[in-house]
Amino acid sequence: MSEISQFLVKHGLPIIFGVIFLEQIGLPIPGVPWLLAAGALAAVGKFHWFLGLDATILACLLADFFWFYLGRHRGTQVLGLLCRISLEPDSCVRRTVNVFTRYGTRGIVFAKFVPGMSTIIPPLAGMSKLSAGQFFIFDFMASFLYCGTFMMLGFFFSTQIAQIGAGLAHIGGSALALLVLCLVLYIAYKYWQRQHLLHELRMAKISVDELDKMLNAGQNPFIVDMRPSAELEQDPAIIRGAVHLGIDELDKRHEELPRDREVILYCDCPNEITSAKAALILRRRGFKRVRPLLGGIEAWRKGNYPMGVWTRTTTTVTAAVLVSLPPPPDTKGQSPKADNKSTASRPP
Repeated sequence: MSEISQFLVKHGLPIIFGVIFLEQIGLPIPGVPWLLAAGALAAVGKFHWFLGLDATILACLLADFFWFYLGRHRGTQVLGLLCRISLEPDSCVRRTVNVFTRYGTRGIVFAKFVPGMSTIIPPLAGMSKLSAGQFFIFDFMASFLYCGTFMMLGFFFSTQIAQIGAGLAHIGGSALALLVLCLVLYIAYKYWQRQHLLHELRMAKISVDELDKMLNAGQNPFIVDMRPSAELEQDPAIIRGAVHLGIDELDKRHEELPRDREVILYCDCPNEITSAKAALILRRRGFKRVRPLLGGIEAWRKGNYPMGVWTRTTTTVTAAVLVSLPPPPDTKGQSPKADNKSTASRPP
């Protein structure tokens, strides 16, 4: 802490601005110790509290609006990128979407205090119907509370922070080495956990071409959309004939799925993580004919295959109402096969 304090005293506002900007842009740089140190230095007159607060809020807003506009224009691609660089790619978006669904715009404020979520919320807000002005208001509140809270804690507990800094300085490089070792071990464990999960989920997948042939041949597979409800509300296009069931509900409601038909699961996450995990759950429950869709909804969409519209009706799997969308124009001048009549998912 003393090294951070000395660095802040010497370089001041540009450093605190840069650290918070890089933290909010998604790099694994902890901003809280710097905010606490800035507050502690402000208490002894070595750092300008209000200018520091202004600089950190500006850093948050710039980083968040960068992701907000990327999410608005490159939504699913941005979320896919964030998932790929995350240590927990299977849950990073799903947990944040759940927060955004439950709390709405208040979730922007809540997520600012949760590492990982603070980076994913802005592109999600950009993908939603939230205007830039509305996002600015809530993001400003979130940034003010986040930066102001920790700087205020540093201000009021400056004596204790100074004592901690003195203790660390007395220990010397050993404390820093221990912190670095713990960080490396944590990252290594998460990486091993991720690779172990991917290895466990390696299984036969079905391509979008194979699924389309099955549907055209009348084989009647049972297709399940695993995306969060909030995402479907923003983008209700689903594979024709699919029903929606979240992965959190799957283990409790697996008996509602048919065992005499092929079950196809799809999502929109990297490596089909969510649908592969769902397939693993169903296999452990005795389902033999279950496969994730390779490439998920994006591969189906890019192939110009027939799509439907998801409509929230009831909580049961068998009552999801679907209406076919007109097929997008074929770039080769040929219209893909599609049934433009209203359809409904068949009960298991």
